[in-house]
Amino acid sequence: MTTFDDREAAFEAKFAHDEQKQFIARMRRNRFMAVWASALKGETVEAAKKYGNELVKTDLQNVSEDDVVNAVLGYLGDLTDEATVRAKMAELLTEAKLQVVSESKL
Repeated sequence: MTTFDDREAAFEAKFAHDEQKQFIARMRRNRFMAVWASALKGETVEAAKKYGNELVKTDLQNVSEDDVVNAVLGYLGDLTDEATVRAKMAELLTEAKLQVVSESKL
């Protein structure tokens, strides 16, 4: 292997690793969103877990932030609005990324 091949392989490995971290953070964010939404509705922890699984499936089937937003809005009905959901998603994604990064340093 040449130096160029080594660098290319290292770049591809880093890209795959970064994508995996992004995926884990996004799925964790979806579970956090489920806990937040269930708390707004006054539901149990079991309901939050069940809804978390639904949000993860929604995101896996349709890799789009809009699909997750629409799912949460449909779940919450009149309890919130789109701007609030999007702001909460951004906040929770930041938290999820921080957790993933700190776990990878252990």
